[in-house]
Amino acid sequence: MDTKTAVDFGAVKLEEACPATDAPAPKPAGDVMPNFVGQGMKAARSTLPANASITVKDAVQRRRVLQESNWKVCTQDPKAGAALTGQPLTFPVAKTEESCPLAG
Repeated sequence: MDTKTAVDFGAVKLEEACPATDAPAPKPAGDVMPNFVGQGMKAARSTLPANASITVKDAVQRRRVLQESNWKVCTQDPKAGAALTGQPLTFPVAKTEESCPLAG
């Protein structure tokens, strides 16, 4: 194989089945907050500006969120559709395999 050949790997957890196609790459958030609820926190962060003030907190227990790829967004503040004007962003999250608590 030529050393200039691009190789693209996909991965899923052992208990998951491989999807038929890859998920589309996240698009950068513009001036409006996207809807991240149900998405992975790592993917959500990758679409937001690098200088965004982001707080991620466990919505289920008081655990530290160390590996964002293992967490999904339960709710978000500001809500989807709000203008992004440099305000702080907060994401309560749950482990990927957990259910998010009901908003109350």
